[in-house]
Amino acid sequence: MDDVTFTAASGRVTGFLCPNGAGRSTTMRILVGLTRATSGTPVISGRRLADLPNPGTEVGVLLDASAQHAGRTGREILTLAQRLMGLPRDRVEQRCSISSAAGHHQDPTPAAD
Repeated sequence: MDDVTFTAASGRVTGFLCPNGAGRSTTMRILVGLTRATSGTPVISGRRLADLPNPGTEVGVLLDASAQHAGRTGREILTLAQRLMGLPRDRVEQRCSISSAAGHHQDPTPAAD
């Protein structure tokens, strides 16, 4: 990887489309502090990850979908994250409705309360 720069719009899911071995996972790992950059400074909302008071409210990364429980829906996984981060109960529904309004598939299984 060399000179990686991109902007991800707030409230949007951003994916990288490139061949295997191009550095997608490494880029995400650097962005969220799991791997150290050899140069440059990764920033989220103009700040280093370590300087964000609650990073999970700014960025979410799924590096390996197989790490999620196969029996859980996307909505359930998001609800678990919402609870762990202490976010408002309606946060998942807000985000799912944004995705649905944009024409993306909506998870038909409601999360348990």
